[in-house]
Amino acid sequence: MCEGGINDGQMKLSIAMVNDSLGLSQQWLEQLHHLADHGKRSATSADLAQVTVMLGEARERLESAVEKLDLADGDNVSVERL
Repeated sequence: MCEGGINDGQMKLSIAMVNDSLGLSQQWLEQLHHLADHGKRSATSADLAQVTVMLGEARERLESAVEKLDLADGDNVSVERL
């Protein structure tokens, strides 16, 4: 995959899969944060809230990476069937 370049479509799909996985983890952590908050576990709740924010930032970076792939049109690799 890397010897002659990368397949942008394949890279975008892989990034989307990771982004979806992080999104699910982010939802679970938000639920845990609320449970800890309601259970009066403020230190745990604060840590979980911070991790949720960090995952949100990571997802934004993944979206930025996909946008940069779109901008790099000159670097695309095409496959020609013989």
